[in-house]
Amino acid sequence: MAILDITELKAALPPRRALIGLDLGEKTIGVAVSDIFLSIGSPLELIKKSKFTQEAERLLLLMKQREASGLVIGLPVNMDGTEGPRCQSVRAFARNLLRLPAEKFAAAGLDPDLPIAFWDERWSSSVMNRFLIEEADLTRAKRAEVIDRSAAAYILQGALDRIRSAT
Repeated sequence: MAILDITELKAALPPRRALIGLDLGEKTIGVAVSDIFLSIGSPLELIKKSKFTQEAERLLLLMKQREASGLVIGLPVNMDGTEGPRCQSVRAFARNLLRLPAEKFAAAGLDPDLPIAFWDERWSSSVMNRFLIEEADLTRAKRAEVIDRSAAAYILQGALDRIRSAT
């Protein structure tokens, strides 16, 4: 697995394979998936944070089920463009994925050289929260259930749009 710039990601992907988007929160990991044409990102699942190995196993299983060929991970950059402790945590998560043994990927039927790209997620949660309040009219309890996976879809969609505009 390699960490790539978002503009390099498409060239590293096999044709007609989905991408998985992640929004790494403190308590949950929002997961989204693209279509095989890399056009649309949709919310998929919410993984409760526990031990990294359990999170990674669930993520690999989702990737296998969706035949995903790469990851886009939201990077929580500060409003002034600097990276703080949350960015360090996200980068550590990606490094831990890179360190997984090849056997873990093989067991999930995945290529161990799966590419990862980061995407600036500064506004993802606030944009999705506002949308869920104003457009979907969801209660606070309902929003809590869908916000992280919706934010993951927003992150993934931004990356997909950038990938398309770079080609």
